Amino acid sequence: MARSTASQPPTKKSLRRVAAASSIGTTIEYYDFFIYGTASALVFPTLFFPGADPAIGTIASFATFAVAFFARPVGAILFGHYGDKIGRKRTLVWTLLIMGFATVGIGFMPGYDVGVFGFFEDGIGIWAPVILVGMRFLQGFAVGGEWAGATLLTAEYAPEGKRGKMAMYPQLGPAFAFFLASGTFFIASVTIGATSSTFLTYGWRIPFIASILLIAVGMWVRLAVEETPVFKEQQKKQAISTTPQKLPFVEVIRLQWREILIASGAMATLFSLFYMGTAFLTSYGTGHLGFSRTMILGMGMIAAVVFGLATAAAAILSDRIGRRKIILAAVAAAVPWTLILFPLLDTGSPIAFLIAVTGTLVLYGVAYGPTGALLPEMFRARFRYTGAGLSYNLAGILGGAIPPLLAAQIVSTHASIWVGVMLAVLSAISVACASAISETKDRDIDAGLASDN
Repeated sequence: MARSTASQPPTKKSLRRVAAASSIGTTIEYYDFFIYGTASALVFPTLFFPGADPAIGTIASFATFAVAFFARPVGAILFGHYGDKIGRKRTLVWTLLIMGFATVGIGFMPGYDVGVFGFFEDGIGIWAPVILVGMRFLQGFAVGGEWAGATLLTAEYAPEGKRGKMAMYPQLGPAFAFFLASGTFFIASVTIGATSSTFLTYGWRIPFIASILLIAVGMWVRLAVEETPVFKEQQKKQAISTTPQKLPFVEVIRLQWREILIASGAMATLFSLFYMGTAFLTSYGTGHLGFSRTMILGMGMIAAVVFGLATAAAAILSDRIGRRKIILAAVAAAVPWTLILFPLLDTGSPIAFLIAVTGTLVLYGVAYGPTGALLPEMFRARFRYTGAGLSYNLAGILGGAIPPLLAAQIVSTHASIWVGVMLAVLSAISVACASAISETKDRDIDAGLASDN
């Protein structure tokens, strides 16, 4: 269907600005999110849980990693409310600020029994993991509101027939972020030494503290973007409406609960593939396969490039053949892939490890690329921010929080193949849910139509 005539087509300059703001914003948010995942695998078991058995320390470290996923739906509800009420742009400024505060704060934290920059020389004991969990909660809280806002920013600006291509830009954020996160740890590891006391005391902090530079750039770009035409039109409609306005969260649960459940189930495998392919396999490669941290980080950078290309190609292709077909094909392919993943890894070959990480992230990227257009298209304009964000972040609990935590426990007591079985079962659930999604690529998401359909 054609775009509503109530709004003027955006200029090329405004589209470039929106693309930059959404891509830079999600890159920063996910960079902050992912350096935590890398540090959870490489540093945090020693720094924050020093008295624990190595396996228990890793499980505890990934437990703090999982906290953020339970915070994400909370952020999705709160920021979704304000995103649907006061606008996408203003809400996205706050998500960026909160994420920046939490990430830089982690960089300045003393450990359990070690200080930081000459302060708290004996550490702060149990308060170290407690504060770490608090900061991690804030990270998840901010990311819970970031993704939906960034994808809405591009989807609601997109010219007719190019929504998948425009929504590609925020979807590239994780690939850029994973490359930057791996790269900054790689540089710190090479220059300082991957196992040196300097790296464990100070080197790992560099990526966290350095994020303040990215945040400054992100704020500058994001503040220059105008509110989306769809939101402006929706605001005008609400201003003349005599119908009492209900809470977006209440409305989306009442009217589109089925879409939330189906979308969450379909997206669950995306999260499991990504966080297993990044944070968990980083830990598995160093802890169980004996690879060096430097080699693992270098391979992560290679995989990030291929993953980014797969994401872009799938997003653009979805404008031609549809979102559902591409997502369904990717999650279906994930069933056999996850079953052979750990036998491939356990060959102990560095090439096999690179293939395993890259293949996992490519499957994720193929499904993830069209998702930036799919979820905004599934929900009505007046509660779209809340609906898309809630669906996405509920999937994060099922696929991003639980599998890495269970996987760390499984590999410490059972054969690694059972991790693959767990992932395959989750992928099968996603296949069933993706099959139930209706195609959305030709759907009109302008406020005047989508709010009443």
